[in-house]
Amino acid sequence: MYRVKLQNFEGPLDLLLFFIKRDELNIYDIPISKITNEFLEYLHYMQMIDLDVAGEFIVMAATLMQIKVKMLLPREEGEEEEDPRAELVRRLLEYRRFKEAAESLEFLEGEARKIYYRQGFQNDPIQISPENHEEGMRDITLFNLISCFKKVIDHMPRKVYHDIELTNVTIDEQIDYLLDFFRMKNEGTFLEVISHMTEKVRIIVTVIALLELMKNQVLGVRPMKGKDDVTIYKLPQHAA
Repeated sequence: MYRVKLQNFEGPLDLLLFFIKRDELNIYDIPISKITNEFLEYLHYMQMIDLDVAGEFIVMAATLMQIKVKMLLPREEGEEEEDPRAELVRRLLEYRRFKEAAESLEFLEGEARKIYYRQGFQNDPIQISPENHEEGMRDITLFNLISCFKKVIDHMPRKVYHDIELTNVTIDEQIDYLLDFFRMKNEGTFLEVISHMTEKVRIIVTVIALLELMKNQVLGVRPMKGKDDVTIYKLPQHAA
């Protein structure tokens, strides 16, 4: 069906709502004579500028004039008749409800276009459910760390003699080392982290640094089944 759309409205109901809103009229008590005259004037204007007037506009004009005539006719005494405007009011209210809903949806669509959501969730290396959100020490015990630490110490090369050396290593240094180690990767094993270390004190300080990062929810640790080693991983908010 051919539709006429001008400026901010389309269709006869939209035009009537425009008049009602512009003149601040009560939609439940429409001054039918005033609004009929305005509608006919606008219909005449559309014809003057050579617009093909859709049939629904003509039907609405006839409906308004019919309502106007009914309201001018005298009523018989004691006769209760439905307000001639009732059906028009019902249609206007229903149309306004859908129009407002459409405007709300259009606004939400416009707001959504301003937002860019992160993509590529399927490439996330770690999926942690809400029930298991207490990362860190939840899935690992101190005995796992002790077992891992013992394995490292036992596999260090033994010397016949012992040199006493002052090794300057701090927790902050090892925290920086761990952050650098996991900057480009999301997980690794403890043995990988300390594989190049030859001083016991450096390994011990690294364990302390790891515990500090676990406490601050930067790194998490989980045991490796059947191995005296643990997996260290970045928590979701810090994962690449």
